[in-house]
Amino acid sequence: MSLLYLFAFLGVVFATAVAGGAVTATSVGDWYVTLEKPLLTPQPWVFPVVWNFLYFLMAISAWLVWRIAGSFDAAGFPLALFGTQLSFNLAWSIVFFGLQNPLLAILVIVVLDIAIALTIFAFLKFSRLAALLLAPYLLWTLFATYLTIGIAVLNA
Repeated sequence: MSLLYLFAFLGVVFATAVAGGAVTATSVGDWYVTLEKPLLTPQPWVFPVVWNFLYFLMAISAWLVWRIAGSFDAAGFPLALFGTQLSFNLAWSIVFFGLQNPLLAILVIVVLDIAIALTIFAFLKFSRLAALLLAPYLLWTLFATYLTIGIAVLNA
């Protein structure tokens, strides 16, 4: 039964990734390439590699919390935070790439940073490993915050 839930967590997280990727694809090949980008902007191939790895870690992390808590009721608050940050993750793609609005995307990604940090703290109460698995995600998202702000400033 535990493996079934693992696949469910993977499914939810990667469904969000697919939705974000679909929105990103609408402008990554044209609008995004015309933008001035800040120093340290990675090559385009880096983003899907890193994000897929991070999505995998996110799903494992949430599954660990559920498994250790023993039920969705017991893990309700931390998993609700997890769902919230996952929603803001998708919202950033919609705002940045779909609406092509880097300025508004700054607000979304800052809220995402906070939501990830809160999720890490909530996960710590259940599993140190689950919290640690989200650390690379927070670090990458903080880097993405730098990139988002840089793009907004350079293209104002």
